[in-house]
Amino acid sequence: MGEHDRALESGHRALAIAKARGDFPLEVTTSYYLGLACHSLGQYRRGAEILRRNVESLQANLVHESFGTAGFHSVFARGWLVWCLAELGDFAEAIVRGEEAVQIAGAANEPFSLIQAHLGIGGLHLRTGYFDRAIPALEQALDLCQVAQIRVLIPRVAASLGYMYALAGRVAQALPLLERAVEQAFAMPVIFMQANGLAWLSEAYLAAGRPDDATDRALRALEHARRHKERGIEAWTLRLIAEIVASREPPDVEKANDSYRHAIALAEELEMRPLVGHCRAGLGRLSRRTGRTQEAKEHLAVATALFRDMDMRFWLEKAETERVLLA
Repeated sequence: MGEHDRALESGHRALAIAKARGDFPLEVTTSYYLGLACHSLGQYRRGAEILRRNVESLQANLVHESFGTAGFHSVFARGWLVWCLAELGDFAEAIVRGEEAVQIAGAANEPFSLIQAHLGIGGLHLRTGYFDRAIPALEQALDLCQVAQIRVLIPRVAASLGYMYALAGRVAQALPLLERAVEQAFAMPVIFMQANGLAWLSEAYLAAGRPDDATDRALRALEHARRHKERGIEAWTLRLIAEIVASREPPDVEKANDSYRHAIALAEELEMRPLVGHCRAGLGRLSRRTGRTQEAKEHLAVATALFRDMDMRFWLEKAETERVLLA
């Protein structure tokens, strides 16, 4: 329903009951949904802590336990832990947990769990920029959705794959996937991830040279994210709006700067280091284009340091190219 605050409140009450009763399955399932609620609210550090406890408690003979739900909770916890860690830029742990999820799900060949595991890997490399690793994982996840007829996951998987295609320059493949994924997401009575799909579609429209469509979807994504308090998506969308207005000829410098800086403030509050790097790189590009060389150097120095520290090589190369253009 997109009422993430109420989800947290109910989840904490349920968790207290589960612990008081010594009901381990209830504690595990409740913690999983609490982790999802934290992710939706942009509380990535808190979400990672909750999901990490599930990972640590579901070992040995418990890795293939479903506790009455579809798929394995050890995989679900790892998959969403990876998404939280990716937003924080904690990629080393994310890689380990993502590979564990694929191994656990693959050993049992359980489709629902395999899709969640591949989504985790895809989400990780969506942020790192390793497209050659993300795209095959997401393509496999989408194939599994269709073969196993797990329709509820198709919008999320298709949107993730479409966005990866757009980032990799395969815009003609990206747009139909993203358009269909957004349409399907809004046809379902499931609110969370709708704003994300709109934002990704907006970015694909921008890459396709359709700035008006990009602006429309970005503004809708921002309104949706703010209405449901999805602060992480709000931050990414603010950065996207800055990219859109910065791409105009001439660029709307004041509006772009304002959007970038609002995105940075929110990203720093939420500890979203990859997003901070992208915003700094964007400010560097904008400053270079508008002749503010010293500002460009400062922003790009921060961006390259962040990308290098997190091993985001694709984005690092782009930022370093901008620095060469300043020389």
